[in-house]
Amino acid sequence: MTVTDPVANLQTLIRCASVTPAEGGALAALTDILLPLGFKVERMTASAPGTPDIENLYARLGTEGPHLMFAGHTDVVPVGDSASWSHPPFAAEIADGELFGRGAVDMKGGIACFAAAVARHIEKHGVPAGSISFLITGDEEGPAINGTIKLLQWAAERGEQWDASVVGEPTNPESLGDMIKIGRRGSLSGWITVHGVQGHAAYPHLADNPVRSIVKLTEALLDPPFDTGTDNFQPSNLEVTTIDVGNAATNVIAAKATAAFNIRFNDTWTVETLKAEILARLDAAAADQSLRPGREPTKYDITWSERPSQVFLTRNNALIASLSSAIENVTGRMPKLSTTGGTSDARYIKDYCPVVEFGLVGQTMHMVDERVALSDLETLTEIYETFIQRWFANADL
Repeated sequence: MTVTDPVANLQTLIRCASVTPAEGGALAALTDILLPLGFKVERMTASAPGTPDIENLYARLGTEGPHLMFAGHTDVVPVGDSASWSHPPFAAEIADGELFGRGAVDMKGGIACFAAAVARHIEKHGVPAGSISFLITGDEEGPAINGTIKLLQWAAERGEQWDASVVGEPTNPESLGDMIKIGRRGSLSGWITVHGVQGHAAYPHLADNPVRSIVKLTEALLDPPFDTGTDNFQPSNLEVTTIDVGNAATNVIAAKATAAFNIRFNDTWTVETLKAEILARLDAAAADQSLRPGREPTKYDITWSERPSQVFLTRNNALIASLSSAIENVTGRMPKLSTTGGTSDARYIKDYCPVVEFGLVGQTMHMVDERVALSDLETLTEIYETFIQRWFANADL
């Protein structure tokens, strides 16, 4: 296998059926790619009660600074109905200039390209005057409990420090060079339970219908808007994702009603200030008895998600400028600096070093017939190679 060839690298990785939480041979394959380049490769397995053990990989080339980390994951989502695929999902077949397979863009393709870029850099310029590491998990598509967060802790406890990181997630919406993610909105979820009194629908005065209250409480979360956005982030947005009473009978008033919500929030808020705002809205709505005249204030409980994600924004000129100029040099386009989308493992890396995300076009990720253009694999490799050279030249700026 020629490590400088991103197509060959990606075919090797795709042929490993590493559906979360299975390692599937993907980390072993990546080890075989990195060892000939001089990387020291280590594997660690993380565990937690009630979750599957996860195998992770950390590899480093060099011992001195500056230190650039490439982060990502080899685990992939299930293929769904494999008969619906035009090509077997783990065969890595090429057709009409595209490579098909689960993980092609999310995100084995990014790993394959960065490895090829490092190999080309070494071939042309020798080992960088500093260090490059790969921090690769098998738990990004799963619970994300035994993956990047624990691998970072494990590496940091061993003395590892990083100056910057690139996460190879598929960030481009249409074409390579469209977008660099320089931050992410925060994410907070909650579950509200309203307690009523069960009764007969014909005798509402003997019952207390929790549906009336859950309507008021969820309405208070949806309006007014939390903010109008900031210079770097779109407006915070809350969605009520389910309302349920668990009642199949039309003549019975339920005893309780529940609702779940998720809010993606910008840098107007922290998790703590956002919780306070939500509770203030719920308390005000609980006291509003327009749908329950003569009743006491609504009784409700709220449970918060155990691991909310804080909003973050990366401000690091050497990292952002080096990557942006590399993209422009290779593609002729200046990428948009964006904070849109969901969360990623960058939310953990930000606590250790500046981090941005840039990878392939994400239009087919998680879909049947996930695939990547061979030309995009070559272009991304060229971008990464140019970026590596420029980042090490600018890291001290």
